[in-house]
Amino acid sequence: MAAPLATQAQEEPRRTIPIKEVTVYGRRPMKEIGVQQTKFDSVVLKENIALSIADVLTFNSSIFVKSYGRATLSTVAFRGTSPSHTQVTWNGMRINNPMLGMTDFSMIPSYFIDDASLLHGTSSVSETGGGLGGAVRLSTKALQNEGFGLQYVQGVGSFQTFDEFLRLTYGNKNWQLSTRAVYSSSPNEYKYRNHDKKENIYDDNNTIVGQYYPVERNRSGSFKDLHILQEAYYNSDSGERFGLSAWYINSNRELPMLTTDYGEAAEFDNRQREHTFRGVLSWDHLSSTWKVAAKAGYIHTWMAYDYKRDAGNGIMTSMTRSRSKVNTFYGQVDGEYYIGSKWLFTASVSAHQHLVESRDKNIILQQGDKAIVGYNKGRIELSGSVSAKWRPTERLGVSLVLREEMFGTEWTPVIPALFVDGVLSKRGNIVAKASLSRNFRFPTLNDLYFLPGGNPDLKRESGWTYDAGLSFAVGREGSYSLSGSASWFDSHVKDWIIWLPTTKGFFSPRNIKSVHAYGVELEAELAVALSDEWHLGMNGTFSWTPSINEGEPMSPADKSVGKQLPYVPEISATLTGELSYRTWSLLYKWCHYSERYTMSSNDLSLSGNLPPYYMSNISLEKRFSLAWADLSLKGAVNNLFDEEYLSVLSRPMPGINFEFFLGITPKWGSKK
Repeated sequence: MAAPLATQAQEEPRRTIPIKEVTVYGRRPMKEIGVQQTKFDSVVLKENIALSIADVLTFNSSIFVKSYGRATLSTVAFRGTSPSHTQVTWNGMRINNPMLGMTDFSMIPSYFIDDASLLHGTSSVSETGGGLGGAVRLSTKALQNEGFGLQYVQGVGSFQTFDEFLRLTYGNKNWQLSTRAVYSSSPNEYKYRNHDKKENIYDDNNTIVGQYYPVERNRSGSFKDLHILQEAYYNSDSGERFGLSAWYINSNRELPMLTTDYGEAAEFDNRQREHTFRGVLSWDHLSSTWKVAAKAGYIHTWMAYDYKRDAGNGIMTSMTRSRSKVNTFYGQVDGEYYIGSKWLFTASVSAHQHLVESRDKNIILQQGDKAIVGYNKGRIELSGSVSAKWRPTERLGVSLVLREEMFGTEWTPVIPALFVDGVLSKRGNIVAKASLSRNFRFPTLNDLYFLPGGNPDLKRESGWTYDAGLSFAVGREGSYSLSGSASWFDSHVKDWIIWLPTTKGFFSPRNIKSVHAYGVELEAELAVALSDEWHLGMNGTFSWTPSINEGEPMSPADKSVGKQLPYVPEISATLTGELSYRTWSLLYKWCHYSERYTMSSNDLSLSGNLPPYYMSNISLEKRFSLAWADLSLKGAVNNLFDEEYLSVLSRPMPGINFEFFLGITPKWGSKK
């Protein structure tokens, strides 16, 4: 990282956009040979405490973020695949729910993540299996501070929303300790125009003379989320590193009523509660030519879903009382060995043991003396990989990864992944990359055992993915930097799993589809020093992602073959721009999703599609440096142009809304 262009006055905190030095690609990390990835800057992750990782990905990446509303389920999908085809790791441990196969990114505060990156397509095989679309890699790390530290941020927003963040730290030569806490709450009663209802306009003779879409409030959508993250790191003088990360979640969320609901909010109670603990212990031993690492982790999740409604007598009657418990035990061992500067060999073995109990307490069927209340299953998941990375010349790199996995008692064939990259021109640092891989994904536990509907005869999904792309980086140190990449991908997935209605009145999963997903991804980043005090930074992404069902028709009336998959936009794009002057900073964020179909037939009748939308957010921040603390004041406007939009059918989204943040970082031991 290049030094800042100008030094601010002593009494002002530093606020610049760093201009990156241009790197000679012949010295790029061997671990990243041929890898297509997107890395997120720490400034993006720490933009404000109200953001989840779902918000970060929405405005800073080309992948599709599907949100069911404010403070509700948010999932991500790469390259036209489904959310269950995206693998998510936190400090190396997979955190996909083994029941559903997906991750709720609205439950991951961005302030709890220090490093985040996306591994697109084939590149996910280097991290884990099962990522037919890609993988999201999240991690925490030590601050490397000396002495005690404290940071507190208070946020206040529209709809009586309050966000609070506190971090306490201590560090010395060997130890780094950190405690973080985030608490968010809101009645969440925002206004929206309901395009699923129409109100009549009558004249004096009760004749209908017109209609309009009513403005309603988001009903029964309150939330209270608490996150606590404790970290401890120890570095010995002999190259040993020990780490502990423990994360606790306590969430109580109402599920908002749909835009098609006509009842009163007081007649319903639709609520989801969650208690989750995630913990990872790590050990690393480093030397000049090799590294050995081991990790052990544990996840416990208790989830409750309750649906009650007034039966007409003023008494709330329980309709659904769903309870699930998930316990996951995790272990992993990694090794790396360098031979000179041309060879790197790696090996990794990991295990996840899942124990899952799922039941609906309102449904108890007797079979002898045993009550059948859902399912209670366990499954071991093993994954092992070896790789060889070779750089015969400064310009050329080749990497081969072999991975094999076992779910339960079933093994996959060997999963190969081949990566190649080469420097086409040192002037402009133009690098060409190409890769191909095979991959597999096993059915989730709900796919296999959910009652009613689970299908134990499901096949695993399988696919081949091909990537090719170019990247470049140019610039002048202390003046500007410009970098970008363009990649093409082609993916074929067989035995795609989809839940379909049955003649018995419930849904059941089946292997019916072959899906062909292909397209283009573009990224660009620019940082410019306009003067000693003015700096401009811009980042943009674009993706074109057709994802076509190429399976066989299920019946003569099946019109889904040859059509775009539901809830997969063909086009998505983002743009961010930041202009800073001394201690002032103005940030603009924009994203776009094209039309999304809600039915596999791409039928445009009724509610068969969701129109495209454009979203704009803007914020202004001022930083102060006092004798006793650094302060920051920030105001943000979300949905700047009051866009009326839906991300998911019948799920209301908020219009324009506002947030204000006050941050305080005391200067311990500073002289007044």
